[in-house]
Amino acid sequence: MPSAQQKLSWVIVGQGAIGLLAACRLQQAAYPVALWLRQPNALTVTLETATTKTTCQFAPAQKPLRQLFIAVKAYAVAECLTQLSTELSPDAQLVISHNGMPDLAYLQSVAASAQGIWFLSTSHAALRTADSVLHTGQGQSILSPLNNAARQAESAIVAAMTEALGPVQLTADIRPALWRKLAVNAVINPLTALHNCRNGELVSAAFTAQIARLIAEVCQLAALEHIELELQQTKAHVYQVMQATAQNYSSMQQDRYYQRPLEIDAITGFIIRTASKHQLAVPENQALWEALQQVTSPQSPQP
Repeated sequence: MPSAQQKLSWVIVGQGAIGLLAACRLQQAAYPVALWLRQPNALTVTLETATTKTTCQFAPAQKPLRQLFIAVKAYAVAECLTQLSTELSPDAQLVISHNGMPDLAYLQSVAASAQGIWFLSTSHAALRTADSVLHTGQGQSILSPLNNAARQAESAIVAAMTEALGPVQLTADIRPALWRKLAVNAVINPLTALHNCRNGELVSAAFTAQIARLIAEVCQLAALEHIELELQQTKAHVYQVMQATAQNYSSMQQDRYYQRPLEIDAITGFIIRTASKHQLAVPENQALWEALQQVTSPQSPQP
């Protein structure tokens, strides 16, 4: 695997906001970037930040695929990896990123012995429009190698992901970070989707009691999973994110607005399933799940 000083060629899988944000930033950092598309056509995208506007042009990816950033919805990961399996080089490196709680054991199982598998969790915010990507919130990312083949390529992958969605924190155990993000997602995503509102509207006193109950359930469940989420710190973090992204629409709100399937199964559904395993009641999350099922088409599987 090349050193961090060499510019690896990257293939971006997924044409959502985060995937294209990463693609544009990698290209701006002089990495060769291509897209894995259902229809192998070139794509031109404008990346807009608060101060700049840049046009990025991408060609379709050529096989075999070696370095991949896979930013698809949580419910699409398994099918995506199955479709890609015959297109990968024997030493491919795959960085997976999606909202909600990933199945880390499953991800570790799908890579061949010489293929690296990673999970990246990011707080960058972006919005995809027809021909542009708006970088609506500067964030950071947590990156974790999930097998030995990934750890052997660490320096090169970290260097690339730092350009794509940095700053990057490398960790051997990503679970605590995933639970912290789950607490945020369990509040912001389903509530903004249900009420069709921006993130900042949840700061209203009308949501205070419900948000407190949702966070308390996640913190209690985390403890049963041997993850420490202190209640007041977690609540403060959730409100900090709501205020920092006040003008943003969440990804789940956008999915409901455009009548796409929701990632609710990897967020609220995960909470309900895991609580059931511990025989823990999570009535606030259960009620939120049921409320969303009533206002959306039944495209998300039951937890």
